[in-house]
Order: sequence, then structure tokens, then C-alpha cells
Amino acid sequence: MPLTISDQTLQQLGLSAKDALIEFACRLFDAGRLALWPAAQLAGLTRLEFENELRSRGIAIYRPTAQELEQELEAMKRLGF
Repeated sequence: MPLTISDQTLQQLGLSAKDALIEFACRLFDAGRLALWPAAQLAGLTRLEFENELRSRGIAIYRPTAQELEQELEAMKRLGF
């Protein structure tokens, strides 16, 4: 089902259709609704381009779990850090 946003609404928001699609994909990724690559595809961007868009919005690309952080800390301790 296509999503239609009127030209008037886009103009009021100061967005092109492409910019709106990128914004939408970034917000879906940030909300955990889309993984990185599917969100990049939705936005019509390469992975690197999409990562840059996320960075420009202050959206974290990698979100480690508590377990992953604990494993990293243990590994650092073993290495003497």
C-alpha cells in the first residue's frame, strides 16, 4: 500500500519526497522497527549513506545489549584494560 504525502505538506515541512523517505526510514530504525539494511533500502541509500544520515541525526547505529556490554568488559579485564 503506497503512502501518500501531499506536496503541500512536504513543502510546509521543508522536505523533498526523498528527504521525507530518509527521515521515515531513520525513525523506523531508531524505533527498532527496521534493521539497518532494510531501513537503508527503504530510504533508497547505500548502507554507508544511511549510516551517515543516522549519525547526522544523533541516532546510534550499534546498540549493544547489556549482555554484550558485560562480555566486552570481561574481555577488557582479561586484556588488562
